[in-house]
Amino acid sequence: MKKEVQVHSLFSDFDISLFRAGKHYRLYEKFGAHIMEVNGEKGVYFAVWAPTAKSVSVIGDFNFWLEGEHPLNVRWDESGIWEGFIPGVEKGAKYKYKIHSNNSDMKLEKADPYALKCEHPPNTASIVWDLDYKWKDKKYLSTRKDKNSLDSPYSVYEVHLGSWRKNMHEHRSLTYSEMADELVSYVKELGFTHVEFMPIMEYPYDPSWGYQLTGYFAPTSRFGTPQEFMELMDAFHKAGIGVILDWVPSHFPEDKHGLGFFDGSHLYEHPDPRKGYHPDWKSLIFNYGRNEVRSFLISNAVFWLDKYHVDGLRVDAVASMLYLDYSREDGEWEPNEHGGRENLDAISFVRDLNTEVYKSFEGVQTIAEESTSFPMVSRPVDLGGLGFGMKWMMGWMHDTLEYFKKDPIYRQYHHNDISFSMTYTFTENFALPLSHDEVVYGKKSLLGRMPGDEWQRFANLRLLYSYMFTHPGAKLLFMGAEIGQYEEWNYNTSLDWHLLEYEPHQGIKKLLTDLNKLYKSKPALYEKQFSAEGFEWIAYDDSQNSVLSYLRKGNDAKDTLVIVCNFTPTILKDYRIGLPSKGKLKEVFNSDDKKYWGSGLKNKSIKTEEISAHGKDHSTEISIPPLGTVVFEIL
Repeated sequence: MKKEVQVHSLFSDFDISLFRAGKHYRLYEKFGAHIMEVNGEKGVYFAVWAPTAKSVSVIGDFNFWLEGEHPLNVRWDESGIWEGFIPGVEKGAKYKYKIHSNNSDMKLEKADPYALKCEHPPNTASIVWDLDYKWKDKKYLSTRKDKNSLDSPYSVYEVHLGSWRKNMHEHRSLTYSEMADELVSYVKELGFTHVEFMPIMEYPYDPSWGYQLTGYFAPTSRFGTPQEFMELMDAFHKAGIGVILDWVPSHFPEDKHGLGFFDGSHLYEHPDPRKGYHPDWKSLIFNYGRNEVRSFLISNAVFWLDKYHVDGLRVDAVASMLYLDYSREDGEWEPNEHGGRENLDAISFVRDLNTEVYKSFEGVQTIAEESTSFPMVSRPVDLGGLGFGMKWMMGWMHDTLEYFKKDPIYRQYHHNDISFSMTYTFTENFALPLSHDEVVYGKKSLLGRMPGDEWQRFANLRLLYSYMFTHPGAKLLFMGAEIGQYEEWNYNTSLDWHLLEYEPHQGIKKLLTDLNKLYKSKPALYEKQFSAEGFEWIAYDDSQNSVLSYLRKGNDAKDTLVIVCNFTPTILKDYRIGLPSKGKLKEVFNSDDKKYWGSGLKNKSIKTEEISAHGKDHSTEISIPPLGTVVFEIL
């Protein structure tokens, strides 16, 4: 016997006023499908925003997908919200919304924007689910503020869950539960402080790598259930590792079941294609000026931090949000009210987002992938900034990789490319990324773009990572970097784990493990990583030898480190460097160590001399290995 829809609401008048003002940041507690009991009957309450609809029905496997069997009630307050309680519907039921629009009488079948679980693609229905789970990470969360702060080591392993490692016997990706064992122990072994997942929110199209989302509140069903994803989060936290999620508020796909043209109107996307359509990605752009859309997006960011205990959000494609003329020719965009190219609605949205996140969650970070010179991206909102905790240092990445692909014989003519980053390093809280974007689309793998013979290519790669880890800023490496992948990343296949049978690749993995240890154990490398006080050049102008030398400083002067990088395959003996004080130099890291497949050139304990060099009263002579980085303590 069919159960009628009962009138029921989770919304108060205050909820509605916040929603319409763009200030409701917990909408997932109200919208979507909620398992509950009403008047002694168990069932599910449904609520969806569809202001242009003339009717909305819930269709599902519990009513043979028939329109009109379970029509929702429209609220009287002109909020555009349709809602109702359907008795007898249970967890696991598949459903969609059948929307009959006032616009041209069209009918649409849409997945629930707030669904907690989705069908495995290519199927597109939403699934009634709950978030019941007993968390075990209270101890980790109580210390997160210290582990996740800007004056702590911040070393990130970026992962695409579908292609990190495959179950070769069953020709499939690992599940969340399998990753809770294998991935967690691997990241801990390497010594990274954080892991970053490319988007895990539900997405229909594998080649999008997850950046075209249709289920903003649902971890993808490809690898398991929401609770199994929670287990993965718990496992990382038990291991003391923070988890960052890639989050995509910049655009969304046009798939028929998704957010586009949701109720027969441009509901979530901007109605003007100059602001609402992304020519690069052939996707739709959120209407940041619409209050209800702002509430949806900020609620989504809050949801992952709240319900899944996520430690940070890396916000994708921020530049595309900030500029009205992004990837557009003249005539394809309209200036803002001041005649400028900035998207004022998007800027306001980002500031509201970061204000809410940092107010509500202690010890989390938001990180901007932003490739332009937009000012104060990682400065507080109350000082006029956008409010992000960090920003990816795209300029460093581009200049450094361009420099490294040059034959060392020519590097002396491009010395400024490798030293230039220090002219702007402290304008933002920068994270140095060697991300997935750098190992696709014909760019080659990191190892694949290194010049020279086999030994030189691996030495160059070790030098790149060593320079990166001693450069100010947080660090991010995409999976496969640690084993010296020959091939570009392919989202469809596993990493080439067999490479670890060979000594040069083992050497890269050992090097990165030791770099993480060095980074975490030497306060000079992290305490002032975003401050000019934490860095001092010894010499940046030795282009003839292609050598950089610099000091890294912590809060205590005795923690100061001396770093020297040789970007040529020539051994430099008796190389004099100026030093800030007298004492002995002790070598604490050498990228040319034999255990990394290097040549094994080392420095024994060296006394300083009262000979001035590089504007300093003391100096000494050292040996710099070929294509190598050496790090010294001053005793």
